[in-house]
Amino acid sequence: MQTNHTLRDEAAALLARLGVPAGSHTGGSLHVVSPIDGTRIAEVPTLPAADFPAMVGAACTAFEAWRSVPPPQRGELLRLFAQELRAGKDDLGRLVTLETGKIVQEGLGEVQEMIDICDFAVGLSRQLYGLTIATERAGHKMREAWPPLGVCGIISAFNFPVAVWSWNSAIALVCGDALIWKPSEKSPLTALACQALLERAIAKHGGAPRGLSQLAIGGAELGEALVDDPRIALVSATGSTRMGRAVAPRVAARFGRTLLELGGNNGMIVAPSADLELAVRAILFSAVGTAGQRCTSLRRLFVHDSVYDALLERLKRAYAQVPVGDPLEAGTLVGPLIDRRSFEAMQASLGEARAAGATVHGGQRELAERRPEAWYVRPALVEIATQSAVVCRETFAPILYVMRYSDLAEAIRLHNAVPQGLSSSIFTTDLREAELFTSATGSDCGIANVNIGPSGAEIGGAFGGEKETGGGREAAATRGRPTCAASPSPSTIRGSCRWHRASSSNCRP
Repeated sequence: MQTNHTLRDEAAALLARLGVPAGSHTGGSLHVVSPIDGTRIAEVPTLPAADFPAMVGAACTAFEAWRSVPPPQRGELLRLFAQELRAGKDDLGRLVTLETGKIVQEGLGEVQEMIDICDFAVGLSRQLYGLTIATERAGHKMREAWPPLGVCGIISAFNFPVAVWSWNSAIALVCGDALIWKPSEKSPLTALACQALLERAIAKHGGAPRGLSQLAIGGAELGEALVDDPRIALVSATGSTRMGRAVAPRVAARFGRTLLELGGNNGMIVAPSADLELAVRAILFSAVGTAGQRCTSLRRLFVHDSVYDALLERLKRAYAQVPVGDPLEAGTLVGPLIDRRSFEAMQASLGEARAAGATVHGGQRELAERRPEAWYVRPALVEIATQSAVVCRETFAPILYVMRYSDLAEAIRLHNAVPQGLSSSIFTTDLREAELFTSATGSDCGIANVNIGPSGAEIGGAFGGEKETGGGREAAATRGRPTCAASPSPSTIRGSCRWHRASSSNCRP
């Protein structure tokens, strides 16, 4: 494989400024390829599976010390880490782009999410409450407490290589837990950078033990070791439903805990009263952002008969004009798919949709002559009459299936008739429709949005889904209580509001 010294040199310079030693990304067996042009930018050494038990042992020792540190002092570590992230934001955000292909603004936004969750955790460090509970026995007192859990194993995916790790790690650290992180094999460089920044914060803190956070870079064998080790109290895994099916029973077999963030096949309903201009912007961002490689990407669109034709014409124009290209260049909105396998999966799904009678707009490969080893595509808009098997199956690419509906109850039924249940959305200015969609008889997803697209998350609101999405919740330290980021009212119903359904803690607060 060709090596692009321009991108390679830039990656090396970014890593050096972020404090990563050169030996951590050169001379190793894991070849890191940039999706920007398909060339190699680093060779990362991996951890032998035989060395993993010692890593877990060190984490257990660190946990025994860290759990006794007062929570506000644990919060101080997160404050210091946020400082390091602020200082390194531009470099880390650009490294995210080099390694994943998302546009620079998205890379910077991902780092900002890390800063935000650290700030959230600092505040949480003084709010790790329990309960004093009335007891039926005279002379007794009953108290509920939430002690630290133990060593938390984090398995992250390529598409959000740093933000999702921080959602887990910030809460776990402030709650008194130790960390072992296995990043995606497609994005180890950003993991090396995050580890270096956290180690810098640990050194400044002075009271954090060695081994509190460790990085395990490697393949499936290493992942299996993490999942199977009984000393790891919780495994938080982000990835495909197939991966979750392999992880969950193995952890359950040893009575460990899991937090699973798996597939998402997110839908939106556009009602007759919807603000179409607002809807078009939300649909475009939700469906094509990160080249459709978000777990919250919009993939299914149900449009009322009365507005279908008008909305579809606007979407066709928007899709034809969206800038696809090098994510490092200003003005680009859609970068490349992560690799050839993703491109082939997209083309297979489009072929299946055509065979089912669908009309496909876009979806073709772009920049093939200039970037033969990279996989840029025009986002696809697919008119399809029914919710066929291909629509019910998540394809991790920028494909949006568009369907008509005439009755809201039927639209909600179709919306819920898929195995996944992460994020959902309705566009309406009718308060009754909004309330129905967010009620127990409405969306069956973990997240329900009103007049905003399903893509994305907000720090402090529990993030996660139901059904084959896994049932876990990240980015908030709640304990089974529903959380609400905003409530609709006649004055705000045209704006954006988001609900997060019943949530549970990542690590016990």
